Amino acid sequence: MARQLLIVQTVALAVVVLVAGGLFALDERRDADAATRLAVTDVAATTATLPEVAEGIVGPDPTAALQPRAEAIRAATGVDFVVVMGLDEIRLTHPRPDQIGLPYTGHTGPARAGETFTETYTGSLGPSIRAVAPVHDPNGALVGFVSVGVTRQKTWEQFRGSLPGLLGIVVLGLAVSTAGSYLISRRLRRQTLGLTPDQLRRLYEQHDAVLHAIGDGLLVLRSADGDGAPGVEIVNDEARRLLALPEHGPVPFASLPATLRNLPDDGDARDEVHLTADRVLVIGRHAVWWEGRRIGTVVTLRDHTELRAVLGELDSVRGLADALRAQAHESANRLHTIVTMVELGRPEEAVAFATEELRLSQRLVDRLTVTVADPALSALLIGKVAEAAERGVELTVTDDTALGTTPLRSRELVTVVGNLVDNAIDAVRDTDDPWVEVTVRQQDSTVLIEVADSGPGMDPETLSRAMTRGWSTKAEHHGLGLALVAQVVARYGGALRTEPSLGSMIVAEIPVGAK
Repeated sequence: MARQLLIVQTVALAVVVLVAGGLFALDERRDADAATRLAVTDVAATTATLPEVAEGIVGPDPTAALQPRAEAIRAATGVDFVVVMGLDEIRLTHPRPDQIGLPYTGHTGPARAGETFTETYTGSLGPSIRAVAPVHDPNGALVGFVSVGVTRQKTWEQFRGSLPGLLGIVVLGLAVSTAGSYLISRRLRRQTLGLTPDQLRRLYEQHDAVLHAIGDGLLVLRSADGDGAPGVEIVNDEARRLLALPEHGPVPFASLPATLRNLPDDGDARDEVHLTADRVLVIGRHAVWWEGRRIGTVVTLRDHTELRAVLGELDSVRGLADALRAQAHESANRLHTIVTMVELGRPEEAVAFATEELRLSQRLVDRLTVTVADPALSALLIGKVAEAAERGVELTVTDDTALGTTPLRSRELVTVVGNLVDNAIDAVRDTDDPWVEVTVRQQDSTVLIEVADSGPGMDPETLSRAMTRGWSTKAEHHGLGLALVAQVVARYGGALRTEPSLGSMIVAEIPVGAK
């Protein structure tokens, strides 16, 4: 394509330059003719006003009197002929003496009317541009004419002298236009990687088909270059859906979620977990380099929202199953103890031993059943108490825990409370006095979920990072608990914060409307 463009541009520019050169030459020729007419008119008019010219015409020997004067004027002005004639139009002077005495070849009509005029006429010296002026005696009577001319051959010779400069300009124009065309074609070849138009068309068709066919989201981000701002070069349909972007048209970089706008420049990565307002996305990023310069980043997106929710619920169920298994094992031990105490004849003590744990557990169940309207949340809190006890952590559900009917769905409540409690239990396992305290209550139009523990806690900066990219106290993996909590809280326009005045405590505030 670059070669074809070079040929077309070169031919077009050559035609333009040559036509322009031809027009310029014609204009120069026209200007030269105009200048010649002006010059011969001035010489003719001036000669006709000389007194000796009028006297010579009517004198006894006109040729002897006028020929030397006419030749002197011709030599001084550079014209080709100065012809003086009488009213009978017989030449009295001529550069060729053999033409003296012969009739003048040309027109004198306007001069007889007293007008100096010019014409192009073929005379004895060939084609010429000539001017004819009337000659008057001192009394104003017409006595003859003066014809002054320059032959076409001389005009052409003058014009031909200017041709080298004109041709130089034309050649320079051709050279500049050819060089410009070459540079443009070279740049185009570099920008199109030397591909032909058909190859570019097929590449575009394949590119478009792939973008619409692949199931993963795909983004191509342009890197900031000098004063250039980062931007979105390519976005496919799946990426628009996952990121809630407009279905058509360009995508402003500012419309991307903050987690994608702030991708680190630490090389490539695979299976990074990023959270948007309502999705859990697993992304891969790969830097694109060209001629040693990073020009952008290719980002792939996979939706793991439902998978993460199911895995979270599976973890909760697994934890509850472990707690029930431990409780079953402990219950078997207690049952053997009670049977043995009965066999030893100590039934009263056996009854007291059997009902003590049941009474404490039943009291918690009765309280939560009355004060918490959502059965899933009640079951979660009861299960977490048992799970924490089996892991050696004292989990307390405070007495002011009370929550009526709210717009929050059961899954959302379980996500927020369950993840906050799990993180707290993980954080206190290695402390000397592991305890966790949970409060779920509604204050005016806001649901407050407060989880305090005896762990080291986290500063606001760590909490902010955990809300978008996940965080865990476990060194072996990168958790998503707080990020999922933040996602639910943000969905309702709430806030997730630490409470430094109470040590290690996280508070989730979720607006749910008036009571």
